[in-house]
Amino acid sequence: MTPPRLPQNRGLTAIDGAMALMVILLIVQVWLLSATLESFLAGHREAALPAVIISALLFLICLALYLFVDQVDAEVRRH
Repeated sequence: MTPPRLPQNRGLTAIDGAMALMVILLIVQVWLLSATLESFLAGHREAALPAVIISALLFLICLALYLFVDQVDAEVRRH
């Protein structure tokens, strides 16, 4: 028995959702960068390290979402 074939729209819906989440996360990351830079230039140097950690975490989440999109795209193209 062959597994049931998933409709192509399902893969595209997953890709659209992941891309929308990536856009939101990147907007948050840009906001975090601007707020941290403003705080750093005002002399509040203690805010830099937590911002770097959160920014790295946001980057890793976006990377994971990109890998998910790449995997779904390859699977949709294969079928």
